[in-house]
Amino acid sequence: MAHAHKLEIFRGLLKFKTNVQKIWAVLVFLTIVTTIEVALGIIKPQALTHSHFLGMKVLNWIFITLTLVKAYYIAWDFMHLRDEKNSLRRAIVWTPIFLVLYLIFILLFEADYIYNVFKFGFVKWNF
Repeated sequence: MAHAHKLEIFRGLLKFKTNVQKIWAVLVFLTIVTTIEVALGIIKPQALTHSHFLGMKVLNWIFITLTLVKAYYIAWDFMHLRDEKNSLRRAIVWTPIFLVLYLIFILLFEADYIYNVFKFGFVKWNF
């Protein structure tokens, strides 16, 4: 017996009659998010490129956040995570999110260290 999938997105805010309508809605949502990313990458607003948050440009934080939103939504709808048990959903979704946050943490610490090394003139490595 086939399993019926939920025909709603955004936690029930939008409901659809068929899977085709739902797929088109998800495609439109992902297209809008991608268009925002591309537009910000082309325009690079001065306010976002000159302001920093936690050692990184705000524009880069926006890119990381939008990429995580797209990845989460692709997994949520196209991999049918919404129909799984909570424990499986958390294991699949939260693990990469914590991994990405950990990698960002490492990136910021290492970049800050290298920046300080070059800033103060200690360019030669002494092994």
